[in-house]
Amino acid sequence: MTGPAEVRCMLMRGGTSKGAYFLAEDLPADEAARDDLLLRVMGSPDPRQIDGLGGAHPLTSKVAVVSRSADPQADVDYLFLQVAVDRPEVTDRQNCGNILAGVGPFAVERGLVAAGDDETVVRIRMLNTGELAVASFPTPGGRVDYTGGAEISGVPGSAAPVVIEFPRGGSPLLPTGRVRDVVVGTEVTCVDNGMPTVLIPATAVGISGHESPKDLEEDLALADRLREIRLEAGRLMGLGDVESATVPKLSLLAPPKNGGAVTTRTFIPVRCHTSIGVLGAASVAAGLLLPGGVGEGIGELPARGDRMRIEHPAGFLDIETSVDPGSAEVAPAVRRTAVVRTARKILDGTVFPRSAGTAPIPPRPQGGQR
Repeated sequence: MTGPAEVRCMLMRGGTSKGAYFLAEDLPADEAARDDLLLRVMGSPDPRQIDGLGGAHPLTSKVAVVSRSADPQADVDYLFLQVAVDRPEVTDRQNCGNILAGVGPFAVERGLVAAGDDETVVRIRMLNTGELAVASFPTPGGRVDYTGGAEISGVPGSAAPVVIEFPRGGSPLLPTGRVRDVVVGTEVTCVDNGMPTVLIPATAVGISGHESPKDLEEDLALADRLREIRLEAGRLMGLGDVESATVPKLSLLAPPKNGGAVTTRTFIPVRCHTSIGVLGAASVAAGLLLPGGVGEGIGELPARGDRMRIEHPAGFLDIETSVDPGSAEVAPAVRRTAVVRTARKILDGTVFPRSAGTAPIPPRPQGGQR
């Protein structure tokens, strides 16, 4: 396939991820041509991504496609695309709350939304799920200011805060309809508060849950066990065959060590996350608040308020979540979710994709946009 020889692009850090941000109008309208172009932009398939923008890890091989929204409840539309590192694959079957942190500032930078004098609020429709998010960030003098005192674990230094609130969505919090399921002989809680996630007590799969991501990735027996759980849980959650999908995520739960509510080790889906995704953390927090869930007896819930600290390998993520536990007649539901992230513009200019090759692009995995 062929495509443009050069493309306008902004490289941004969003939360604890990094990705290439594009206006939809700057990319081919045809999905196959777009995906082919993005593979060449990011340097995939290649474990080093040496010939593109990718950073040889799923957390740095991400793409945001942004456009004005036709939805009266939103200002812009955001499509997240995960570009595989070592495979010729681009998928939209998951969302990304970290890359989401950069969407509002990018929309202002590209003129899709007018900046306020002090602060700008951008309503974002997340096309992967159809749900909404509202991002607020400083724009003194009508310009995005990336400097500030907000710090997040996994990112050195500080930057301006981006407050993201997630209005209550339409998807069921418990995709299986049950607070506990037994999957491959393991009790789990399947939850979706923006990211389909399977919560698993770490001890149930033979680990403490405090191991390093590297050690966990090298545990082949653990990898086989988690794969079996993920495939079966995916079917139970209505996601179909998830063999080639990046959802559901698996979050292993262990007691906190540094004053938080819980310690997590999250798989995305094979690599162990060096921190935790925003929407994954939102799902963990909501799951911990469910009476009867597998987090009972593991997590230490805050005595007051909605703010919960989720510990992960690089530190912690603070998230505010409240849940209506429901009743025999009414299913549990999330009342509110909000998180503070940061974002930073790294580079704005033109990217030159490598020359088009002859390797075919595999068909997009079926099963819906998640």
